[in-house]
Amino acid sequence: MCGIVGYIGSKSAENVLISGLRRLEYRGYDSCGIATIHDGKFAVSKTTKRIDDLESNLKEDVSTIGIGHTRWATHGAATIANAHPHVSNSEKFIVVHNGIIENYVALKELLKEKGFQFYSDTDTEVIPNLIEMNYDGDLLKAVKKTTDMLEGSFALGILDKDDSSTLVATRRNSPLIIGVGEGENFIASDFSAIVKYTNQIDILENDQFAVLKKDEVDFYDNDLKEYHLESQRVDISDEDIEKNGYSHYMLKEIHENTSTIKNTLDHYISGDQICFDLQLSEEELENIQQIHIVACGTATHAGLNGKNIIEKLARIPVNVVAASEFRYQNPILSPNDLVIFISQSGETADTIASIELVKERGVKFLSIVNVPNSTIDRMSENVLFTKAGPEIAVASTKAYVAQVCVLDLFAIFLADKLHRADRRFLQELLDELKNIHTKVEMVLEEDDQYLAYAKKIVGDKDIFYLGRGVDYYTAQEGSLKLKEISYIHSEAMQLGELKHGSIALMEKGIHTIVLCTEESLVGKVISNIKEIKARDAEVLLVSNLNITEEVYDDMIHLPAVNELLSPIVAVIPLQLIAYHVAVLKNLDVDKPRNLAKSVTVE
Repeated sequence: MCGIVGYIGSKSAENVLISGLRRLEYRGYDSCGIATIHDGKFAVSKTTKRIDDLESNLKEDVSTIGIGHTRWATHGAATIANAHPHVSNSEKFIVVHNGIIENYVALKELLKEKGFQFYSDTDTEVIPNLIEMNYDGDLLKAVKKTTDMLEGSFALGILDKDDSSTLVATRRNSPLIIGVGEGENFIASDFSAIVKYTNQIDILENDQFAVLKKDEVDFYDNDLKEYHLESQRVDISDEDIEKNGYSHYMLKEIHENTSTIKNTLDHYISGDQICFDLQLSEEELENIQQIHIVACGTATHAGLNGKNIIEKLARIPVNVVAASEFRYQNPILSPNDLVIFISQSGETADTIASIELVKERGVKFLSIVNVPNSTIDRMSENVLFTKAGPEIAVASTKAYVAQVCVLDLFAIFLADKLHRADRRFLQELLDELKNIHTKVEMVLEEDDQYLAYAKKIVGDKDIFYLGRGVDYYTAQEGSLKLKEISYIHSEAMQLGELKHGSIALMEKGIHTIVLCTEESLVGKVISNIKEIKARDAEVLLVSNLNITEEVYDDMIHLPAVNELLSPIVAVIPLQLIAYHVAVLKNLDVDKPRNLAKSVTVE
């Protein structure tokens, strides 16, 4: 959620920090700040506004070392006092922190007993004061003593005002990377903050420490023994995270769905073969009794689509669970189960905790992630990468579509290996999947129609998305997109459940979006639509089937596609409708309120 960037080198630290924080805006924030060292003092600037405001408030003093932060309020409101960085009582040490210190209340009482005073409501403020309490002339040792006292999660960047040649960093259960440049080094929550300056990174693991100087970085384990860490190259350029002429990242990323699909499928398909590098034997695959898909938010909806196609093709029961529930429900797992974890960032806290639980049980699992070298990638023996490239907008679009594509591939792969479906049918399905990006392109070309419908609903307070079967899963994702960026209450409903309560909400002036891509359910869907229309609610039908005009008020015609693959095509209009509604309401499309791109704390 929160974002960290730190710099030491020869450039203006202020400029580097502001540039890095802008790249971390996609994570979401409600305050931000930076601290540099100048003439033996900290120069600190904070704001509860945007980074533009932070930049305009900066003094002209130029430093070559500093730390910056974007904060989502957890402990304490979004105020200047609670914004990071946080300084110790003597103003000798200053800290930026991502994560949550679970025992901060006890630590705060300990510090108060020793005479320390506090100016904020945050859990973070105990950290610089603990460092001050533990300091005996060696900053690294003081940081180590401090982290030994902390419970919870943290990524830390730490400065000592009396030493402008050193930046210390460490982490536990919150991501932090080190960027290695020539005559300059960096810390950051993720590589997007520093890719403008370097593509060489080192990844800190839990309870490891980095001491950054201008020309070197030294790494230490939890016993403070020095060790060597081999730098890795990140194959992403600064250009990849630009808008490239689009008004918003979200619009750019929706239009990148075509290339995302093609890149993801091309990565795994060779000729007529699906090639996965999995450490799962044919015997282990044959013995799978149940699959559990564990994810959060949009990734959960991708998992529901995975459930549909895996069950229909491979005939294996699939259970889809939110990671935040899975980790606490003492799940029933057997040695012959397979768990699939899905995360765009690879840093989702609840998903990481769920992986740790599954590893403790010794159950087979694989992970679907978009970010190589992320925590989930490094935790997983079996990884399937979505080739979506950087996704900056908080509302996930292309990463979701890529996740659905990978799950479709896995379902076809599994059904083929287990001989659960006709091989000719599987080949036809794979061939259609390989070309589905052309169908997505056709849908994107009809954007004027989606804008027109967005104008129709922009003033609504409630919208309902409805579907049966796999269309209900797509409805859930469409509903989430609208609510998270337009702030309109939207709800996904199963059409078959209308008469069991939700039909009470249907009345004149209510707009409903109904999806229908399953031929066998057309009759049922039409009957349900008539029930909605009988209550004077309006219906937008999203379908690739031949349905008479008298049934609906508006219709989005989708290109023909196998119903197993329809979610890839059907979700695109829903993404664009949500986008246009948010734009028409003059909202911050890429950074919706209260939301973060990567949820790295509970």
